[in-house]
Amino acid sequence: MRFISTRGRAEPVGFVDALLAGLAEDGGLYAPVAWPHLQPETIAGFAGRPYAEVAAEILGLFTDGEIEPARLRAICEQAYGAFDHPAVAPLRQLAPGRFLLELFHGPTLAFKDVAMRVLGGLIEHALAARGRTATIVTATSGDTGGAAAAAFARMSGVRLIVLYPEGRVSDVQRRFMTATGADNVRCIAIDGDFDACQGILKSLFADHAFAAETGLAAVNSINFARIAAQCVYYFTAAVALGAPHRQVAFTVPTGNFGDAFAGWAARRMGLPIARLVAATNANDIIARALTEGVYRPGPAIATQSPAMDIQAASNFERLHFEYAGRDNLETAAAFAGFARSREIRLPDAMREALAELFEGRSVSPAATDEAMRRAWAETRVLVDPHTAVGLAAADAAAPLDPRIPMVVLATADPAKFPEAIAAAGLPSRILPEGLPGRLERIDFLPAKASAVKTYVRAWS
Repeated sequence: MRFISTRGRAEPVGFVDALLAGLAEDGGLYAPVAWPHLQPETIAGFAGRPYAEVAAEILGLFTDGEIEPARLRAICEQAYGAFDHPAVAPLRQLAPGRFLLELFHGPTLAFKDVAMRVLGGLIEHALAARGRTATIVTATSGDTGGAAAAAFARMSGVRLIVLYPEGRVSDVQRRFMTATGADNVRCIAIDGDFDACQGILKSLFADHAFAAETGLAAVNSINFARIAAQCVYYFTAAVALGAPHRQVAFTVPTGNFGDAFAGWAARRMGLPIARLVAATNANDIIARALTEGVYRPGPAIATQSPAMDIQAASNFERLHFEYAGRDNLETAAAFAGFARSREIRLPDAMREALAELFEGRSVSPAATDEAMRRAWAETRVLVDPHTAVGLAAADAAAPLDPRIPMVVLATADPAKFPEAIAAAGLPSRILPEGLPGRLERIDFLPAKASAVKTYVRAWS
């Protein structure tokens, strides 16, 4: 399996090279040269199998022998052995035809654990095989940083630096990344929003000399291995509900669009997904792009669902590439134009094609609170504000055939957002044992790539 850049000016690479590079040399994102396709009988065969086993089989389609199958299976088993539910990503029925896919049973209580635990094992294996070390720099709007810190803490050969927007994550989210006590983990509070953090991250990788000098690697959803790992729970959930003999729809709370793109990828691989509802909060760049055909950021708004407070969704570039007929010149031109004008106007044909699968829905803070209260009143299920955005969007979405179940991705445990839960007038969940008392380590920097480069060099 070879991987190509969405912008077409980087040489194709194998899985391990794409894994360790994260971002292509031309600034594009990696995509497989051809998507694997699973036959219906293969998909049906996932029913009843352990999650780690299914994950290893799906990831193996992309590693294509670069990682020995038995080793890949061991990496997946170790990753998911840290989850507190035997199904890893269980379904919970809320009502006829409505389900929650609980993705928060990992060590940091958020869906990022599902992919990050595997990514950590893959990177550790690849570095050891090549006799290398790496400086991993990641940007987070809240949950990625904690998941990365848990996955890479105390891992030999890895230094992890997490950039997060100061004051724009919950206290629990922050503590998951700043209080590991691991010497190889550093957290930097950036004086800016998440988009500023993400912009700094991309500029570090765009400086090829700096990236080579410091051994940079990325674990954000710009890393294709994250997308591949996130495809898995779409398959396991759909099969549990009758796929491939039955269509399934998903509503995905989204900020950086990685989770939603993984749903598209699962469908491209043969899973019968009838609809993907992309649910955003007031930071609605994705919803507006899908409904209006214009990808244009607005001001970043702080909400009670901070992991979605994003106005530049990295993985939208992968979607553009696929819906541009994999024309990397068109995608390169579109995102070069976006860098200048902060706008991409989608061609009518692309917009119409997207509408065949995607529906964009934006949910206000007030509607988010109401969705949390309604879930509790009607089902006695407490949901976090990000999942509530998904529930509200699913309620507002265009109706489907009633025989098609709608699965809402539950992206975090409500214990991570006690302030938002309390503000909605709902009962709190108990925080993870020992978390409030852990000693935090935080460094503070301005929103300047030069300042972060100096920091990285000083530690590398």
